[in-house]
Amino acid sequence: MPVTAVPLVPTPGPRGLPLVGNLPAFGRDPLGFLARLRDEFGDAVTWSLGPRRSLFISHPQHIAELLGAVERGFGILQIGWAFRQVTGESVILSEGADWRRKRALVQPTVRPRQVRGYAATMVDCARAASDRWRDGERIDVRAEMALITQRIVLRTLFGNDLGDQSRALGDAMGVAQEVVGAEVRGISLFLPAWVRTRNRRRLLTAVATVDAELHRLISERRASGSEAGDDLLGRLLAARDDQGRPLSAKEVRDEAVTLWAAGHETTSTTLTWTWYLLASSPSVRARLHDELHRVLGGRAPTIDDYERLTWTQQIIKEALRLYPPSWLIPAVARDGATLGGTPVPVGTTVWCSQWTTHRDPRWFPDPTAFRPERWEPDAPDVVPDHAWFPFGGGQRTCLGARFALVEAALVLATLAQHFHLDITPTQATPQVGLLLQLATPLRATLRRLPAASRGVCQASA
Repeated sequence: MPVTAVPLVPTPGPRGLPLVGNLPAFGRDPLGFLARLRDEFGDAVTWSLGPRRSLFISHPQHIAELLGAVERGFGILQIGWAFRQVTGESVILSEGADWRRKRALVQPTVRPRQVRGYAATMVDCARAASDRWRDGERIDVRAEMALITQRIVLRTLFGNDLGDQSRALGDAMGVAQEVVGAEVRGISLFLPAWVRTRNRRRLLTAVATVDAELHRLISERRASGSEAGDDLLGRLLAARDDQGRPLSAKEVRDEAVTLWAAGHETTSTTLTWTWYLLASSPSVRARLHDELHRVLGGRAPTIDDYERLTWTQQIIKEALRLYPPSWLIPAVARDGATLGGTPVPVGTTVWCSQWTTHRDPRWFPDPTAFRPERWEPDAPDVVPDHAWFPFGGGQRTCLGARFALVEAALVLATLAQHFHLDITPTQATPQVGLLLQLATPLRATLRRLPAASRGVCQASA
């Protein structure tokens, strides 16, 4: 295991309460609590989440070392009963030989070549929304982005929109996200599996809806003998390991649900925060319109345009810095674990947070400002490795990272060619759940851009 050049010197954090430790303070305001740990106690802070001995790290070198050591010195924290009901034994919770097998089978489904094939679907779904929008119409931004990304993930995952079932499945996944998020920050995280709270009963109903539809789809594919296909489900069904073994129906279900959640909720959240940031940044928005006019000239974007849409990509990257959908990563120390040359006691849960590190003024001057120019190749402030890690890092970097980045950029480019979302300036409050969402609905008035002026600055829009 590599040792960082920055020694790790743990500092005792805030005193907790008997039995629950710092859980009440963390549960009330997770983001504020973690920021306090960094600002008041330093880059390595010991604290307690219920009965768990915890260590919170903030320095990018320690974070890189931690994420690079998962599967060796550190293991995966099994976060709660609710999370496992949704993802099952998918690649994100598997370890050892089981993880290596599943990763080898799942990774080819989201490699750049496959993502390239999905790009047209991403643009088509965004164009369908744009064609439906009307000038002056009021929309719920998150709801609209969720409709687009859900349609994208259903078409790329299952090959079609699933008709009437799509709303039921979307609602079920929404319940799952809500319940898992509530459990992560509450006392129910420590309740035994047999305790059935109201939220747990809601989750079981939602998961049953998802499982029934996936069971039907998998059974139909296998019964028809047409398992292989260009969609993600077909690729999962056709995958074989080095011994010729396929994924079981349960394994296909677990990986499909995980890809679904990553491709839908994560990207819709990113796009919602992006529109919020653009609404109060006329100069950023003007430069976006100029790039879209120069690169696209009024036509729909394609995957070949993706690398040329550099400002669009920088906008997405900066939105992911300020409001990373995934905001906290845990790992559990195994025997012999070290960080920064310091032994970490076995069983210690080590946490790092995208939220706090992404907003650290040491790595990002004026950290709360929306400045996509930070990501210019010749920017004066060099961002250290793992000071930005919205998709994790090391061997367990999110498999869908490329899919999510391409999806967000192409959807934004498609919609921003035709509309500006007029949002009344307000201070958005993030709400911590499984993902980092807005606490209240974000409403916007659609302003259609005149065809003749879509390539000129819209700073006054």
